[in-house]
Amino acid sequence: MDKGKIEQAVRLFLEAIGEDINREGLEQTPHRISEMCEELFGGMGKDAKEHLSVTFHTENNKMVLEKDITFFSICEHHLMPFFGKAHIAYIPNGHVVGLSKLARTVETYARKPQIQEHLTAEIADAVMGFLKPKGVMVMLEAEHLCMSMRGVNKPGTKTVTYVCRGEFEEDKSLQAAVFQLIK
Repeated sequence: MDKGKIEQAVRLFLEAIGEDINREGLEQTPHRISEMCEELFGGMGKDAKEHLSVTFHTENNKMVLEKDITFFSICEHHLMPFFGKAHIAYIPNGHVVGLSKLARTVETYARKPQIQEHLTAEIADAVMGFLKPKGVMVMLEAEHLCMSMRGVNKPGTKTVTYVCRGEFEEDKSLQAAVFQLIK
């Protein structure tokens, strides 16, 4: 990440909207924004292999659901945040992953500019690819500030996306069970 370019861009942006970049409240803003970008876009070029590759043997091959995983991401269309809850259900194939690793997986993929639909699929594909379960279902519920603060101005509106892989694609009763458990 080129923090110098980010700081330069922030200065230009502030000047373009008519701000005095030398006033006390804005003097350190370009630096603060570059630091923020390092955090918000920390998932660039990363995958969840490190989180999903350490597994534990299990005889229980029933569904595992981790729900209400809080996440924050950035809409690639307006560079405004969207945030909400992620829910991940999977059917183990002889092994499970530590529960914190699912939350870390969400965090890894949420930390870059994107659309919610892509984020949902990326999480599902990572769980399938690295954990190799019999199936996975990922559901995201999020509020997009590009809808809440600008444009249509409808705060509180939620966008729900979900993706199914493996047995969840084939068995609608599994999907229904996840929807019921999330309620």
